Amino acid sequence: MSTVANHLQKEAGKPRITQYPSVQRIGRVLWLLIVGAVSTLALWLLFVKFVHMDALVKKSPMQVWDYLFTVKKAPANRSALFGALRTTMGNLLIGYVVGLAAGVIVSSIFLLSPAIRRTFLPFALLLRSVPLIVMTPIIGLVFGYTFTSVRVVTAIVTFFPSLVNITLGLESAPKQASDLIAAYGGSQRTILFKVRLPYAVPALFAAMRIAVPGAMVGALLGEWLLTSKGIGHYLVERPAKFDYTGVWAAVAVIAVVTLVLYAIVGVLETPVLARFDPERLQEN
Repeated sequence: MSTVANHLQKEAGKPRITQYPSVQRIGRVLWLLIVGAVSTLALWLLFVKFVHMDALVKKSPMQVWDYLFTVKKAPANRSALFGALRTTMGNLLIGYVVGLAAGVIVSSIFLLSPAIRRTFLPFALLLRSVPLIVMTPIIGLVFGYTFTSVRVVTAIVTFFPSLVNITLGLESAPKQASDLIAAYGGSQRTILFKVRLPYAVPALFAAMRIAVPGAMVGALLGEWLLTSKGIGHYLVERPAKFDYTGVWAAVAVIAVVTLVLYAIVGVLETPVLARFDPERLQEN
């Protein structure tokens, strides 16, 4: 009896694998968010101190702070900047979700039909090799100079890392599980939904993290070249008005939003790894 009690005490003293690594990983994601923000601010201060530029163009973090919160026109400055940000976030989120969904669908089709994969994968790689700044005006001609084109650009930027990562995730499913379902008469579609897609969920979240910065760049580029609204257009419009502080403020806001979105995906990824890939959670 005492031996059993000692064993239970030892087990109680051990950290639970399913809980503590999750908490540690969330803490690590938030810590990286803080480090990224502090590092960006430090580089900005070093740039202002050591890079010689016209004072009209070069702005410090304190000048941006005053521009947004202290000066008399601060409410109007915030309204213009964050109004543009709302437009950009709408375009970004729609394109981002569409690109991820397309990545899941196309990678599943490639897995189910090797012939389709051999036929269309070279075209996908060729499309990926075209510079985005060259592709964007063509998209504008096809879909019009509207937010639809901006969202298409964002979706394309999101699609390619999703396609690669999700395809690798689908192919990483253990062959034994697929063979077991096949032995009981399951079709390839059943294997896809019962085995391969669950094993690809961690790869999907990895693709989501990788795609966040690219999606932001795609949305900004699309707004810059194709529309007259959003942060992308704001960055073009402000220098024409000699409002370089507004440009720096927009860049700072973009950096913060991108870091926050990346961190949000990392936090959401943690319970998914705990459910589908606890070994990777232990490693991370």
